[in-house]
Amino acid sequence: MRGVNQQSKTRRRTVVLALSLAASLAMAFDTAEAQQYGERRTLLDLLFGTREPRYVEPPPVPRKQVKIPRARKKPTSPSVTTITTTAPAPPPPVAKLEDARKILVVGDFVADGLAEGLQEAFATSPGVIVEERSNGSSGLVRGDYYDWQAQLPAILDEVKPALVVIEIGANDRQQMETAEGKLDFRTDGWFKEYERRIVALGNTVRQRQLPLIWVGLPAFRPQNMTADALKLNGVYRAAAEKIGAEFVDVWDGFVDQDGRFIVTGSDINGQQVRLRGTDGIGLTPPGKRKLAFYVEKPARRYLGDLTSPDLVRLDASNLPVLVDLPPAEIQNVVRTPPIDLFDPELDGATELLGAAPLPVASIPSPREQLVKNGVLPPPPAGRADDVRIITTGSTSP
Repeated sequence: MRGVNQQSKTRRRTVVLALSLAASLAMAFDTAEAQQYGERRTLLDLLFGTREPRYVEPPPVPRKQVKIPRARKKPTSPSVTTITTTAPAPPPPVAKLEDARKILVVGDFVADGLAEGLQEAFATSPGVIVEERSNGSSGLVRGDYYDWQAQLPAILDEVKPALVVIEIGANDRQQMETAEGKLDFRTDGWFKEYERRIVALGNTVRQRQLPLIWVGLPAFRPQNMTADALKLNGVYRAAAEKIGAEFVDVWDGFVDQDGRFIVTGSDINGQQVRLRGTDGIGLTPPGKRKLAFYVEKPARRYLGDLTSPDLVRLDASNLPVLVDLPPAEIQNVVRTPPIDLFDPELDGATELLGAAPLPVASIPSPREQLVKNGVLPPPPAGRADDVRIITTGSTSP
């Protein structure tokens, strides 16, 4: 009995070992198959047999992407868009008339800039020509360098101007030599002699019955030069009154509200521009035009209609063609007699307006009562100017 049991146990062990070995082999095969086809087998397949393997399409093999080399662009510098603004072209110069009136500008380097500004101001006026006769380093002190008193008569005979403008004095802040000796600047004797020379130069112009405009000095950057220019302007003004010339003060155009020198300021159009050079003495083109702006108005007053840009000289080239009528047609011309605008019969009446007396009212008007009696009549009750006190009752004391 024991032997039988022992055999049974041995067989069972053998079967178990066989099953275990088969299961291990099946799992190994299933793992390999699953790795190959991507499918796992179940436990029933292991115990009851294998199924026909289902075909599973293997995953696609990733293809290597071949990059096609692109043509490289040449490195270009960053483009910069440049906006060019073209300034409007200046108008072509206007042809001057043969009998155009001339403005003569004499003086130092400031007068040179003033002449350029006046030439721009009257560029479109065919009846005005600006002539400049300046000497940049000249003045009224150094007669040995340039004697204006001796040179001005010859200049007047040459130019034959209709108006003379004098701008001088920026170089005169120095010692003056006279027949009596040397005079230091800022002394009373210096200012007295300097005024005498101004009057003598101005009388050279006024004796020829020519209008004269004496232009004052502008402010400068050096403070001592600005103070001296302000003092000299007072001398120019007093001398101009003596000789009957017109003094033009340009001081306010080149200083700020506190009277200090400015480099940048308003031009003739109100725009902020640079008026003075880097040295604080010279003038820029807008500064020259602004300096001439002060002289332009009195110059137009002296020259009259000739300063107009619309001045046209009528001659044979621009006159209308005159047609001569035959004698037979001249007799048929209807002539209209002149009509007086003040003639009463112009509007069909025989008397002027207001010739008939005004109707007299039966009741005098408030105006008549005010004129005759000096008192207006009382206003109607209830009107705004009726200030009478209306009493509704009285109270006993």
